[in-house]
Amino acid sequence: MAFAQKFIVADDHPLFRAALTQSLRQVAANAEIVEADTMDATLDAVTRHPDVDLILLDLRMPGAHGFSGLIQLRGQMPDIPVAVISGSEEVHVVRRAIDYGASGFIPKSASLTVISEAIGEILDGEVWLPPAVADALGDGNEEEAKFAEAIASLTPQQFRVLNMLTEGLLNKQIAYDLNVSEATIKAHVTAILRKLGVHSRTQAVIAAQKLEVDPPKIEEN
Repeated sequence: MAFAQKFIVADDHPLFRAALTQSLRQVAANAEIVEADTMDATLDAVTRHPDVDLILLDLRMPGAHGFSGLIQLRGQMPDIPVAVISGSEEVHVVRRAIDYGASGFIPKSASLTVISEAIGEILDGEVWLPPAVADALGDGNEEEAKFAEAIASLTPQQFRVLNMLTEGLLNKQIAYDLNVSEATIKAHVTAILRKLGVHSRTQAVIAAQKLEVDPPKIEEN
């Protein structure tokens, strides 16, 4: 196996970053390991290290909205494999991660040995999944794949605007927070609606809910 020499470990928990680093050292003892604790830091790390061999990405990162971080990375750096590291091990979460372009899905509950084995297989070009989940995964979802492509076409600033729309902020509030003009935000919103193929802010927010790891439950009357 050709050992990778550079990794990005993206997780906001220092102890888990340390555990991942330990697993990586078992696969490639002399590799360069770059750590990131937010989505912005992860994107910056990828920009500074375009020759990285593998990104280990926690889905629940500050600055990421559910699967948005994964989709951003796959859209901007399609040749770099991304392995999702997550505490959510439900089949539908794994399925969507794969639909959105992940090269593997490693549960945080896995042992260091299993994590090391998973990383080795991903570096060999395999898609690694938890054995208990792999058999129940089913076929990919074409609709999810198309949505991922649309989301990946958003610029980083449009991602930020979409996330703020989901929080219910008005254009003038978003403009203030991002230190730009309200006209600039209106232009971003127009571009977001066009790229997502929707016609209103409400439809954009509903579409963005697909990115959530745990979609909101609809309460029955």
